[in-house]
Amino acid sequence: MPRPPNYYAAGGYDRAAKLRKDDDWLATRLDHPGSRIVPVWRNQNLVTKAEGGAPARAAFLLRDQLVGDPQPEVFLGQIGDECFFARDLSAIENPLEIIRAEVPLEFADLRRVGPLVGNRDGSLMAYARGILYWHSRHGFCGVCGAATKIEEAGHVRRCTNPNCNAQHFPRTDPAVIMLVHDGDRCLLGRQKIWPKGMHSTLAGFVEPGESLEDAVAREVFEEAGVRVADVTYHSSQPWPFPASLMLGFYARATTTDITIDPDEIEAANWFSRDFLKQNIRGGKDFFVPPGIAVARRLIDDWVAGNHDQ
Repeated sequence: MPRPPNYYAAGGYDRAAKLRKDDDWLATRLDHPGSRIVPVWRNQNLVTKAEGGAPARAAFLLRDQLVGDPQPEVFLGQIGDECFFARDLSAIENPLEIIRAEVPLEFADLRRVGPLVGNRDGSLMAYARGILYWHSRHGFCGVCGAATKIEEAGHVRRCTNPNCNAQHFPRTDPAVIMLVHDGDRCLLGRQKIWPKGMHSTLAGFVEPGESLEDAVAREVFEEAGVRVADVTYHSSQPWPFPASLMLGFYARATTTDITIDPDEIEAANWFSRDFLKQNIRGGKDFFVPPGIAVARRLIDDWVAGNHDQ
């Protein structure tokens, strides 16, 4: 049976890349009553306030609901006649003051509200957050240092120095995240900055010139001193916190003695499948990431015995 998509993935919209160069079409769509703006402010997304028992929801705006902000929009995609554009409000100290809305709104960390807004809206919000983060850090050319300008509906930045004219494209940092097992036990670790009791799978960034399988083996050995084999792919997840693509794997341990790198993780231990079955919902002394994270999907599938599918 096919696995359901991870959260923030498979949002169900068409990115319509072929239309990014059509300035007339884009201008028309921005003014279309079916189009929506997905605002981001300092890496936070706009949602309705959770009040009276109602959960927070994504707040996508009409263009005329934003007053006096000149920032250009980035075209995200479309569903039928409904188009979505990301807009960065970070330069404004109090962005809610320029938003006309009939319901109370707030900007919130997507990791906190993501589970509440649904997969389609969560995917669009993650997309907006990720691409606007890239724009915020590429205002100048990495080749010559001149200012860059937005092209192709926000999916290219071009150097304004005519002698350079370099194009810069949005980047995503690939990171491997892996559940290591030795049959009936799996290896989980924790970082110092995590809440007390939280444990998760190991993870790390892919280095230049490195395959994903090699990255899995290297990161597990660096962090926990464990050697692995039989690295198999599970699934991926966009993770714009700030700019990662999480690539999930399983790996079989060929050694089991643990030697942690204290600069990387605080602790690592083997946990049996039976222990996780009894404690997967968590408590104050032990819990795993929420269902929104691919790490939790790796753990859940392994506990259920579905890791070979």
